[in-house]
Amino acid sequence: MKMLITGPLGHIGSELLNTLKKFKNLKKLYLIDSARSNNLNVLFNLKNRNIKIKFIYGNLLDKKILNQINDKIDVVIHLASISNAEESFKIKKLIYFNNFEIFKNIVRFCIKKKSKLIHLSSTSVYGKQEFLVDENCISLQPQSPYAHIKLMEERYLKKNKKKINFITLRFGTITGVSKGMRFHTAVNKFCLNTILKVQIPIWNDAIDQFRPYLSLSDAVRVIQFIVAKNIFNQQTYNILTGNYTVRQILQIIKKNNYEIKIKKVKSPILNQNSYKVSRHKFEKFRFKFSKNLNKDIKNTLNLLKGIN
Repeated sequence: MKMLITGPLGHIGSELLNTLKKFKNLKKLYLIDSARSNNLNVLFNLKNRNIKIKFIYGNLLDKKILNQINDKIDVVIHLASISNAEESFKIKKLIYFNNFEIFKNIVRFCIKKKSKLIHLSSTSVYGKQEFLVDENCISLQPQSPYAHIKLMEERYLKKNKKKINFITLRFGTITGVSKGMRFHTAVNKFCLNTILKVQIPIWNDAIDQFRPYLSLSDAVRVIQFIVAKNIFNQQTYNILTGNYTVRQILQIIKKNNYEIKIKKVKSPILNQNSYKVSRHKFEKFRFKFSKNLNKDIKNTLNLLKGIN
């Protein structure tokens, strides 16, 4: 099997690279990244006896980058995007152009190479929801430019479904430690602020609002599971470890013997109603998710505590 991973230097991609042995029959791996976040350390000592690895440095907005791949690619795992939802309000034009244009280039590549595509979307496409929602929800209300682009990507794939085999995964907010991790997502930001003894920004009454979260270990195992089981059925699946309130996340941090300082703020990305997402559809494949986020939060705090 030959595979392409875009955005391998990021939070999810860097952990995938740590678990390459889980991909059975993988003979050659292409990696493409623009190193926007300067995480080239992810590639240090990246060796595997049984897998030939080729890293291509470049921006996927340039179609010529993909022309450097002459092999037939069996599976593409597309992770490359600007993923900071809150920041996306400030760089709306940039993120629309960057994320969606890159996505279209990847889809065209997959059609040309007859490659199967793992497409990462986001549970944030649901937006404001009163009740537990699943993949059949038609009242999607993305609240950020980032989430809106994910919905655009989903619709673009559906328009091309006669030409490409794919699976769309609506990931919850990622938690957990990796070489490419960043700290703009909620749990990582809360852990960092706790260690630095800095106030944690919470939107007015958002402390009891639910959000879907996804352990990094679950995220990676789901991707490996899909490749192993060859699940490219052009369906959309919610992928999450669980639905948590901000208060529940903070309580887990407190259980690790840390004091928390809260500051109420006004931020458009946090100004959402509570929403909970069902993962029942994917669980029909008998995939077992982690029980909770306790381990992720503990590992993140332990990683960071040396900086204080």
